[in-house]
Amino acid sequence: MEIAARKQSWLVLLLLVASLAPSAQAKWRYFRTGHADDSHAAPRAGFALMGGGSKQDAAFRFLCERANGGDFLILRANSDAATAKELNSKVRGLCSLNSTATIIFNDREDSDDPRVVQIIDQAESIFIAGGDQSNYLRFWQDTPVQDALNRHIAAGKPIGGSSAGLAILGEFSFASIIDTIQSPEALADPYGNKVTLSRDFLRISLLQGTITDTHFVKRDRLGRLLVFMGRILEDGWAQKVRAIAVEEDASVLLEPDGSATVVGAGPAYFLEAANAPTVCKRKTPLTTGPIAVHRAPTGTQFNVQTWTGTGGDDYTLSVDAGRVVVSGSAHAVY
Repeated sequence: MEIAARKQSWLVLLLLVASLAPSAQAKWRYFRTGHADDSHAAPRAGFALMGGGSKQDAAFRFLCERANGGDFLILRANSDAATAKELNSKVRGLCSLNSTATIIFNDREDSDDPRVVQIIDQAESIFIAGGDQSNYLRFWQDTPVQDALNRHIAAGKPIGGSSAGLAILGEFSFASIIDTIQSPEALADPYGNKVTLSRDFLRISLLQGTITDTHFVKRDRLGRLLVFMGRILEDGWAQKVRAIAVEEDASVLLEPDGSATVVGAGPAYFLEAANAPTVCKRKTPLTTGPIAVHRAPTGTQFNVQTWTGTGGDDYTLSVDAGRVVVSGSAHAVY
């Protein structure tokens, strides 16, 4: 009896995977482990803003616990099957879930497949992996996948992203359409062709008016973030812009009420600029400021509704002809 029941369970799983798997003509790939049936769990909202790196267990636990035993879906682009299966297994080992699955996108046409949208709609928790955020914007923006992700958010389901996955969570994002850009290059020419910005992809109300950045201190990304903020103001996208920048192996775990906790290696940085740049034009070094900064070490809290934190440090930055200047900080610009 037990053997027969087990065989029947595996048959149901195989039938489900077959029904959701890509057609022979499709380019997207799907890997699922766990139970075959769709979960009807009631998830809890929350947002995991992950700065990249391999030490993100606390953030994954946050997302999978919020799934409340449901289906956990990972989205990524141009990746290999081994990486997808490894992360599926890792997440499934962190907490009890009905299933863990990954969709790998390889083309914009993948986002028009109703089966892809069905899988996204059925997920209780979604994690957007690292990689190249330009793939996500090219493959998903103005497609049924973008709509499905925004339905997921509006339904109060948890979502998070690491590295490239975090880069697209804010109202504004560095699109990296041509290539990534380093701080010195961006500061020297705010309108250089690599400074590609995007907006209005995902609708997370707590991140409206906000741009995010990742691997922040390790890759010295402060200068380029100040350029992105300056461009947003100069181009008239906002009268005030905020930024959340997260260090590698750190995460900001954001609650629906706006309260957030920094976990992992830390720190995270919360920046705000309310004045248009003094000089922000092509082939001319940026001059802008003041920019208010709150540096939040591991274990400290910050509220994105009131834009205030406890347990961290507050200081001011400005940029003078491409040179970042700090005031009131005991630890330089970072």
